[in-house]
Amino acid sequence: MKGNFYENERVALFIDGANLYSAARALGFDIDYRRLLKVFREKGRLVRAYYYTALVEDQEYSPIRPLIDWLDYNGYTMVTKPTKEFTDAMGRRKIKGNMDIELAIDVLEMAEHLDHVILFSGDGDFRRLVEAVQRRGLRVSVVSTIKSAPPMVADELRRQADDFVELAELAPLIARSPSERTQRPAAAPINGREADGDLDDAPSEALMRSA
Repeated sequence: MKGNFYENERVALFIDGANLYSAARALGFDIDYRRLLKVFREKGRLVRAYYYTALVEDQEYSPIRPLIDWLDYNGYTMVTKPTKEFTDAMGRRKIKGNMDIELAIDVLEMAEHLDHVILFSGDGDFRRLVEAVQRRGLRVSVVSTIKSAPPMVADELRRQADDFVELAELAPLIARSPSERTQRPAAAPINGREADGDLDDAPSEALMRSA
């Protein structure tokens, strides 16, 4: 994996869940979130791994709830909020669930405790956030892809980042193996662990989001 990492630097991951899911799907693979966490734990002193996603408020059961619960028990800090429903000018029902503000606030609040921010998003709206964090002396790496059609990362965000990590090149390290039991539901943990002491595999995000 390309990118500049230093052994003793304090690192945090900020994952725009919907954006990363779309980028991985465009590249044709499903993310193994256990492997993703392992990769970055080996790159530096991982302080936090934040995952941001919106949930449909009026659903009795959210399809991605098993994934959210697994991440919450297995090293990720979950940040969620309910989506908002509105009707556009054409009378079409729309769902809005943008998490940009939540992510930006967390990055700025954590900045004094970090040396390196890893932003998993290609959203150009984050360019000013990256610039603000860099002025505080932090380095910022952006993880997204230019190998999809169209590219998933905004050019202005890629230019602003100190490093750009191509998701397609990261895929061999974090992709879920097709042979894994992707349809197995998340088991109910006991104090974050199964009864046998081993952590369950994360449910497939592709299955969750397509449900």
